[in-house]
Amino acid sequence: MKFDSPYGIVTLTNERKAHILTFHPDVKNCFHHFAETLANPNIAISSAHNPSVVICYRFLARRKKYLAIVVRTGAHPFILTAYLAKKPKRSIL
Repeated sequence: MKFDSPYGIVTLTNERKAHILTFHPDVKNCFHHFAETLANPNIAISSAHNPSVVICYRFLARRKKYLAIVVRTGAHPFILTAYLAKKPKRSIL
């Protein structure tokens, strides 16, 4: 799967999708929010540990949680993982 984003075309590989479904099964019903979250995140935060990693957040009102999509930016951006969070991390881009 590929998604437009401010970081370029972001890829979700089958391996990363399997990781998300295995370790974050609550995201299973949120894949339809990925395109909007990546194209126009409510909040985008740079990782404190790796400057090439960005976390894109979108608030999901029905779940009362944020969908967080972790993206490795660069020449070939891709999704590392995704999860639901009660609130975003602190540093904002």
